[in-house]
Amino acid sequence: MTFIAGVGSALPPRVYPQQEITAELARFVVHEPRDRALLERFHAAAGVRTRHLALPLSDYADIGGFTNANDAFIRVGTELGEQAVRTALDAAGLVPEDVDVIMTTTVTGVAAPSLDARLVPTLGLRSDVRRLPLFGLGCVAGAAGIARLHDLLVGDPDAVAVLLSVELCSLTVQRDDASVANLVASGLFGDGAAAVVLVGDRRAHALGLTGPRVVASRSRFYPDTERVMGWDIGGSGFRIVLASSVADVVEEHLGQDAKEFLAGQGLEVGDVAHWVAHPGGPKVLQAVQSALALPDGALDVTWRSLAAIGNLSSASVLHVLRDTLALHPAGTGEPAVMLAMGPGFCAELVLLRW
Repeated sequence: MTFIAGVGSALPPRVYPQQEITAELARFVVHEPRDRALLERFHAAAGVRTRHLALPLSDYADIGGFTNANDAFIRVGTELGEQAVRTALDAAGLVPEDVDVIMTTTVTGVAAPSLDARLVPTLGLRSDVRRLPLFGLGCVAGAAGIARLHDLLVGDPDAVAVLLSVELCSLTVQRDDASVANLVASGLFGDGAAAVVLVGDRRAHALGLTGPRVVASRSRFYPDTERVMGWDIGGSGFRIVLASSVADVVEEHLGQDAKEFLAGQGLEVGDVAHWVAHPGGPKVLQAVQSALALPDGALDVTWRSLAAIGNLSSASVLHVLRDTLALHPAGTGEPAVMLAMGPGFCAELVLLRW
């Protein structure tokens, strides 16, 4: 098994109430009174109370196009990525020189060299560190990244791996775009980073780690759902694709997928002590609870994360993991499930032993 040795997070220092963000975005996203009313309604229904933003709120009206937004992504993303990784390594009792593999994931900016390459000298990683930059998995990538590093560490049980997610969603908001998808996204997504240190089985035993442990994972891809979620990328940058059917797809498929996954491990849904779920939004969370027939309160940590920081795409489920660990320290051996969904449309399920 793979052990989760430490989780770290980093948020931009600028935090704003949802109502203040709504008022500012209304200046340049919409122009008709009916569109402003729609934006305000979507923002109020997003379940978000506050959000951290990569830039001062007043800068977004004059950000100046995709080039400037992407330059800001690289600058702020590198800073937040360094903070998140250092925090996670400190929590694990390890140092940058211990890291053998670093995987970075994002879907809100483009960088070549990638963020992980920029962090090698900044963090002091070894020159032989293995780098795995991922792009395009979106919200599912926090769970999928843990699953793929687990796959790697099963074959390299002495290694230390780091998963880093950096998502600056505010930099993708489209100006002069009153589409429903843009209005919804502008009220739901926030900015932040998170990192997880994972350790192979032999290294974990040498360090005396007790958990949580990654036991197994399952990926699910749903055909004919390419336009459910994603980006249309063009001259203005990342234009959100977000269909109203997201919650329907979750409700239709997730319950059976989870039951089959758990049954393969000799478990049932009722055996799961902790649900580490991605905060996709109120309708998605309601669909998750319904599909899995979860009791009230099972997703409270996720709901609180959504309210406090919004949906951080791939980084969100890692923030929920950190918050769950803070409430329920590892070492009990209870089963837990991490889950997230993303573009494709797809889902990732990760079984943990707490």
